[in-house]
Amino acid sequence: MKEEKKTNMITENINENKEAGEAEISLVHAEKSFGKTQVIRDLNLTIQKGERLILLGPSGCGKSTTLRMIAGLEELTGGDLYMGGIRSNDIPCGLRNVAMVFQNYALYPHMTVEKNITYGLKAAKLPQTEIDSRLEEVLEMLDLKPYRDRKPKELSGGQRQRVALARAVVKRAPYFLLDEPLSNLDAQLRMRARKELVKIHEKYHQTFIYVTHDQVEAMTVGQKIALLKDGELQMLDTPDRIYNQPANVFTAKFIGSPAMNIVKVLYTCGRIHLGYESLLLPDDWKKILDHQKETEFYLGIRPEHMQLSPSPISNGLKAVVKYEEDYGKEYGVYLDVEGQEMIAICTDFIPERGQTVYVRPTFKRFHFFHRNSEKNLGYPKDTENGTYHVFHKEPIPSGKYVVDQEVEFAGREAI
Repeated sequence: MKEEKKTNMITENINENKEAGEAEISLVHAEKSFGKTQVIRDLNLTIQKGERLILLGPSGCGKSTTLRMIAGLEELTGGDLYMGGIRSNDIPCGLRNVAMVFQNYALYPHMTVEKNITYGLKAAKLPQTEIDSRLEEVLEMLDLKPYRDRKPKELSGGQRQRVALARAVVKRAPYFLLDEPLSNLDAQLRMRARKELVKIHEKYHQTFIYVTHDQVEAMTVGQKIALLKDGELQMLDTPDRIYNQPANVFTAKFIGSPAMNIVKVLYTCGRIHLGYESLLLPDDWKKILDHQKETEFYLGIRPEHMQLSPSPISNGLKAVVKYEEDYGKEYGVYLDVEGQEMIAICTDFIPERGQTVYVRPTFKRFHFFHRNSEKNLGYPKDTENGTYHVFHKEPIPSGKYVVDQEVEFAGREAI
């Protein structure tokens, strides 16, 4: 009786939540351990109602575990989960009103496409007219009408993936959770499927959480990206900000292909030194580095922001070509700069292996990171009023790293 009463109370709360139309998700100091192994560490993350969020990171970073905790497939070891403002740690999976797409699709092999899609609706005892209406809509949307009477074994991988998506879409749940649903598809099918996912979200505006290790998927599908490493949130922001203003060295190197160049530099008297090579910095960068206690930093610059010349140039770096990679429309040229490896993207001038070249970097595209913490120092913004961007050391309660707070130069050190 107590369990029945508890379930009824939970259901009433969920129904009230549905009526309010809330679909925000918040993880507050969430932790997850398997035995003595901790896989999620003090995770603070908020997904706004109707937002398309990507959980991104390398294998083993905890992104799928985070998704499963939200779905109710894994229990939190510590902290809290709120869905629509309701603490949901103890709400059973079946009462969380989520639709989930798994990596292996999990279709019933003995059922047709139509029955796979409508099985959950019939179990929920929806009126047949409503079931038929939703079925026809999703078959049309995902181009599955020719296959409605086929069984999964008679479908290609791309078709099975669309059936799994259709089964989740027809539920019309406020939460749409996807665990690497495109990883089994080839490149062309993945591109098409990404477009379909965005189209589905734009039509229904679910709170959409998508797990992937593929940065291309993250950048093209996501409105926000939450980047994880070893169960800890590294950065939460738009794809543009994550690419162009990474919060730390890990973020800078993980996003982008080829990865951002990260080299050790020494800063003295307005110049950065790489061994015997040096660059004179513009005044706006000098102001930022002059406010630091230390003089050794990591310099980050993306390969596409480096130009090569066969002849000496002013305020450039001398380098030796190690080897080249042919990307089709461009080349990746690997360089040795005073014992540190860098890569530049070239389209016109393609040097030969062993050749001495000269590198002209784009200074406004520089990124500087603390040597010890590896956190971003910030960026020049407006040299006239003396303000620049900084990154907070810690995420604010929502889990977001703030990257646009203005901090005065005078009497203030960068965080």
